Amino acid sequence: MHYTSLDQLIAEKKSSFAIGPIAIVLVEDDVEVDTTLRHHIQLGFAHVLALMPAQFELPRDLQETVQRIDYDCSREGATENAVNAIIAAAPGQWIFYCYNAEYLFFPFCETRAITEMLAFHTEERRDSMLTYIIDLYADDLDTYPQAVSLERAHLDRSGYYALARPDATNDAHPKERQLDFYGGLRWRFEEHVPPARRKIDRIAIFRATSGLKLREDHTFSNEEYNTYACPWHHNITATICSFRTAKALKTNPGSRYEIDTFSWHNSAPFEWHSRQLLDLGLMEPGQWF
Repeated sequence: MHYTSLDQLIAEKKSSFAIGPIAIVLVEDDVEVDTTLRHHIQLGFAHVLALMPAQFELPRDLQETVQRIDYDCSREGATENAVNAIIAAAPGQWIFYCYNAEYLFFPFCETRAITEMLAFHTEERRDSMLTYIIDLYADDLDTYPQAVSLERAHLDRSGYYALARPDATNDAHPKERQLDFYGGLRWRFEEHVPPARRKIDRIAIFRATSGLKLREDHTFSNEEYNTYACPWHHNITATICSFRTAKALKTNPGSRYEIDTFSWHNSAPFEWHSRQLLDLGLMEPGQWF
């Protein structure tokens, strides 16, 4: 299913968005596009939307299972504009968004579908879910100069921290139940990362409501959506395991030749399993057992 614009998709498929959840994959380059799409199909999303440049090709099986939309993800505001358009077209529906070479993991995702998790989260009276962006990187940059290898993927097993999120309207108190999270490659190589892009938190799973808007910093216009938990107990959190930062650091001229390796004493092979992420404390099941 191929659409030449987001407007065409919405005009022709809006009624089908009554069944969800919806995954939006923003394709910035041609790295691991097919594995990203297949991963999220396997998680159980009812719709997987691939917003990607018209010149990119998809394997035949994905052409039949993914809704492809011609889209330029490099232009300013591309992410917010796309996500906000789907929000307006799918009120009440759960939506997830990520980029290519990013892979969603949630507690017990090997045996439970995304629909099961979202059903429980809905019963918890939550309309959004905090996700942590956990950087993946190849351990050998000579063999993998783009820093991307599924077989040799590594992550940082420690070095993550959180700071209170300031409230611009109240200097005396930070925002309630909101934190800014840091760690991974953006922390270790922060001299190459603009301050506004150093956070690793993203509200990547949320339920569309009338008037809701995604902002440039991956937060929402409704402040309750930006909270990590409800007031009475901890909630489920999820993880997006991502090669995106590693790719950028090895692509940008300012950092490409400054980094010989991403490996350090706290690197560990990524096992591609939610149990490892739970054991490392990189996500939690909340009350969901």
